Amino acid sequence: MKPPVLVIDDHAIVATSLVLALRGQGIPARRCPVTSEAAIIAEAETGEPGLALLDMDLGLDVDGADLVMPLRAAGWKVLVVTGSSSRNRIAAAVVAGAIGWVSKAAPFEQLVQAAAAAVNGRSMLTEQERRELHELNRGDHDRTRLLDRLTAREREVLDRLAAGQRAAKVAEEFVVSVATVRSQIRSILAKLEVGSQLEAVALARSGGSSGR
Repeated sequence: MKPPVLVIDDHAIVATSLVLALRGQGIPARRCPVTSEAAIIAEAETGEPGLALLDMDLGLDVDGADLVMPLRAAGWKVLVVTGSSSRNRIAAAVVAGAIGWVSKAAPFEQLVQAAAAAVNGRSMLTEQERRELHELNRGDHDRTRLLDRLTAREREVLDRLAAGQRAAKVAEEFVVSVATVRSQIRSILAKLEVGSQLEAVALARSGGSSGR
């Protein structure tokens, strides 16, 4: 039996169409509820992991791209779908563990074919493409200078994010409120001059340990 596909997209028609098309190819697929970050992770932790087809532009207060790492931690391969033309954002997703990406502007059949290819174990990026994306990500910032801006606690929070932990889990570990952790995350993003947790973690990973 082929590995399952979890379609994570806030557009109901697109998500349902993808599920039906994949099932038509004998691939077990289901739509993930996109009501909150917690709901997405909870669904991902249900049943056998396979391929997560992740829209990076979800209509939530969390950047869809920031879900790459927790999905990987739950055992899923992640193929991202993005309407963004930013190679930097795509590079950050790949550094975080995504196996590849598909443009949201691509024809529907191309999305289905890409997901089916990934399920069947086909490589979604050539080694050259992967190297280029990693090099792009590494060259994005002066990482040492940026990481040195963080306080010791902010470095610890960044380490936890890199391990796939969510704000609530970090708050529980450090015995503080979720609001405090979210404030620390906003500070980390500002100091690192990035727009998402995904980019912050990718920056830390490509530049070495963020404080350990």
